[in-house]
Amino acid sequence: MPVLKLTRRNLSSLPVADKPVIFYDEDLKGFGLRVMPSGRKTWIVEYRPNGGGRGVSKRRHAVAAYEETTPEGARKLAATMLASVRLGADPAEERAEARDALTLREVADLFFADHVDVKRKASTAADYRRLLKLHILPELGSKKAAMVSEADLARIHSRMRATKYRANRALAVVSSLYAFAERRKLVPAGTNPAAHIEKYREDGRETFLSSEDLARLGEAIREAETVGIPWEPDPTKKAKHVPKENRRTVIDPHAAGALRLLLLTGARLREILGLRWQWVDVERGLLLLPDSKTGKKAVVLSAPALAVLSGLPRIGAYVIAGANAGTKDEKPRADLKRPWAAVSKRAGLEGVRLHDLRHTNASVGAGAGLGLPIIGKLLGHANTATTERYAHLDNDPLRKAANRIGNDIAAAMGEAPAEGGRVIKLKA
Repeated sequence: MPVLKLTRRNLSSLPVADKPVIFYDEDLKGFGLRVMPSGRKTWIVEYRPNGGGRGVSKRRHAVAAYEETTPEGARKLAATMLASVRLGADPAEERAEARDALTLREVADLFFADHVDVKRKASTAADYRRLLKLHILPELGSKKAAMVSEADLARIHSRMRATKYRANRALAVVSSLYAFAERRKLVPAGTNPAAHIEKYREDGRETFLSSEDLARLGEAIREAETVGIPWEPDPTKKAKHVPKENRRTVIDPHAAGALRLLLLTGARLREILGLRWQWVDVERGLLLLPDSKTGKKAVVLSAPALAVLSGLPRIGAYVIAGANAGTKDEKPRADLKRPWAAVSKRAGLEGVRLHDLRHTNASVGAGAGLGLPIIGKLLGHANTATTERYAHLDNDPLRKAANRIGNDIAAAMGEAPAEGGRVIKLKA
């Protein structure tokens, strides 16, 4: 067990080792330099954990590679570690625990298997997976979950600021993941890197179509399902086999029916695309959905909505026929992106989302003075606060009150009041 003062001069003349050997420092007990036959050198500390004593086995812990620091720097690091040992720390055990700790990707796998897939809807689980796969795991997945910092996550959140809603949802998913991990003792308490990151303010995105918008939309749908919507190739792009004639986009009757049903029922996209014929109660005029975003619910059908349903061909189990309709491998239609892109462009509604058709349904009801509670029930809102977004459109009671006040004031001023106005004497 060679002992010498570990200085640059002494270490420069060390003999070549034919087997692993440790040179211990004569000034700091437990500090040394391990030299391998390959020539690799590592600064180390040796100590007895848990208060020491000859009955406790020694542990050896690497401080740093020889090239990473000077003898003086390594001695300071070793002295700090040895001081922490005297206070009850165990650097070797801590490193072993860190080495065995789960990565964020491994914790995410447990999060889905034991929590999300069991307690959340399939659509919610799919959205969680999409957010983590696209934005979080590529950069942080291989990092130990307990070592992911607020700065790591804030950097990703900042990069996503162009899509504020998705950025905030990603943050919420990570926060939920760490809450699960802390409950399972997979990471220490207080590890959640999303806890103190401020979310972006999300501006309301509701768009309500006017009567003129609806007229153009109806005309565009009828054109698309009959003669087709004309289109021209993009002059900035080179495309092979572009037809010179019959450049028209024709949508199938199920796509057209889906667009009409979204408007006439105010239902969500997945509720219409996943709608089965067995859930349609024509006699009572209801869609009896066994599951939705807010759970089991019934959608009340108007006469126009019933007319749309009666006009759709019954090909398979789904009202809106999708892939392999009528076969044992039948699946619901995935989306309406292409039909909606063609129809909305033709109607001059580019930028309007399919979900805005649901908002439009609610806005028409609010503008007709039907009352927010009724609208909330028609849309299947579980929380009344969700319906409050349409409060500014619920103007029928306000208009009646404004007319009453305005007529009374006009009459008192000697102006001609509107029909129903009363002549009153104003107090001075």
